[in-house]
Amino acid sequence: MKVLIIIPSYNEQECIVGVVEDLMCHGYDYIVVNDGSTDNSVQLMKENRINYLDLPFNCGIGGAVQTGYKYAYENNYDIAVQFDGDGQHNAACIEKIIAPIISGLADMVIGSRFKESESKFKSTAIRRIGIRILSRLLYKMTGRKIVDMTSGFRAVNREIIKIFAEDYQSEYPEPVSNLEIAMAGYKIEEVGVIMHERKYGKSSITALKSAYYMFNVILLFFIKWISS
Repeated sequence: MKVLIIIPSYNEQECIVGVVEDLMCHGYDYIVVNDGSTDNSVQLMKENRINYLDLPFNCGIGGAVQTGYKYAYENNYDIAVQFDGDGQHNAACIEKIIAPIISGLADMVIGSRFKESESKFKSTAIRRIGIRILSRLLYKMTGRKIVDMTSGFRAVNREIIKIFAEDYQSEYPEPVSNLEIAMAGYKIEEVGVIMHERKYGKSSITALKSAYYMFNVILLFFIKWISS
């Protein structure tokens, strides 16, 4: 099966070359989606002959990831894997994530920090509380259980690549698309992975933003559920 690693990247000049080199050591095809970076990312990618798509302005994580799915669909990839450009995801875990899809056990696989994971990085306490709330809400709405609802380390098969290429949630894409895929009846698996705390830069997600994020995701969940 043809596997593509989709790497959304915004101002990750300290990490992006190392992330790509690690993926290449594991032999994976990849595409970096440069989401309107204003730092030196593009120059570094050119100098290191990195495969990338250059968005004309910042479209946000949803737009960048959907661009990657469009590329995967148009180039006939069987599996697409979302992989952060900030060095938090571990390339050695990709094989574990794609295995259930290759074997036909899953249509989508989520890399989890919490389920049978050796990951020491578990996010902040307030985000963990929010993730548990979203997990319980998903179970109430669909009868499906996903422990790490906000993980951006995911793999999907060809059918879901097509779905995401055509329509992908621009705001809060991971939890909302998890709900949509669960409601559509696709097979979802979750496997434990190792994630790292970012080495460079600072997360833009403060405690206040985390609370705002969770409020809006919960609201979107009810909108999607009621309108289904």
